[in-house]
Amino acid sequence: MKKEESEMPGSKFIQTENGRISYDDTGGKGRTVICLPGMGDLRTVYRFITVELEKKGFRVITMDLRGMGDSTVKWNDYSESSIALDIISIINQIELKSVILMGNSISAGAAVITSTQHPELISSMVLISPFARNVPISHLKLILFRLALAGPWGATAWISYISSKLYPSVKPPDMDKYKISLKNMLQQKGRMRAFRKMAATNHDKAEECLKKISVPTLIVMGSRDPDFPDPVKEAEWLAEQTGAKHVIIEGAGHYPQAEFPEKFMEHITDFLGDRNA
Repeated sequence: MKKEESEMPGSKFIQTENGRISYDDTGGKGRTVICLPGMGDLRTVYRFITVELEKKGFRVITMDLRGMGDSTVKWNDYSESSIALDIISIINQIELKSVILMGNSISAGAAVITSTQHPELISSMVLISPFARNVPISHLKLILFRLALAGPWGATAWISYISSKLYPSVKPPDMDKYKISLKNMLQQKGRMRAFRKMAATNHDKAEECLKKISVPTLIVMGSRDPDFPDPVKEAEWLAEQTGAKHVIIEGAGHYPQAEFPEKFMEHITDFLGDRNA
C-alpha cells in the first residue's frame, strides 16, 4: 500500500467494503476505548487524553471518520449510520469485546446507533457535545454554515470557526500546529466535498435510537458550545431521554477533551470507575 502524503506516522488501517478507515492503537490488555472525532476533524483531537487513559490501563483506539484524516476520501454514504458500520468493522476486525465508545459531535450520534444495534459489543459510552438529534437551529445559521463550506475558502473558513468559536475559553498549547495539520488535510482533493456531504446528513436515526440505549452513558457538554442554542438544556434533554448521566464543563466549547483535558478526565474517570477491572 502506497503511503499517502498526509498519513501520520504509525497510522493503521482497516479495510471495509467501500474504503479504508485509519486509526491509532496504543495496544495493551486493558479494556478498549474507541475515540471518534467530529466531522471536519482529526483523530488527534484526543491527543491530550489518550496518554492519560493509557496510564489508567486502558487500550485506546482513536479512529478517523470516513472521508477525513487518513481514511479514504470518497464514500457513497457519510451518515451517522455509515459511521456506525465503520465502528463495527474495527471492532470485528480487531476482535474487540466490551468496548467503551467515546464520540464527539456527529460521531456521538453514530455511537448511539452502534450501541443500540450491537449492545453485546458495547459496555458504555461517553457522548461529547453530541449531535444525537436534529437540534433546532435557525434556518439562517444553517444557510450561512453551508455557504462558508461551499467555496474554495471552505477549509480556511472552517478552521477559523474552530479556532475563534469552538474553543471559547482556552486554546490548546499546540493550536497553531493543529490548525496546520487540519488545513493540510482539508485541502487534499475531495476532502471538503466529503465534509460538505457529511454536514448535509441528518440525525434522524440517532434520535430514533435514543430511548433504546441500554448501556451506561455519560453526556459531556461545554457550557459555551456555540453549536447548540442552549448546550446545558441540550445535555439535560438528552439525559432525560436516555437515562444517562450528564456533566457540564464550565467555559468549554465543542471540544472539551482538548480545551479542558484535566477536567474532562476527572469526569470520565468518575464515570468509568472500576469498569477497567
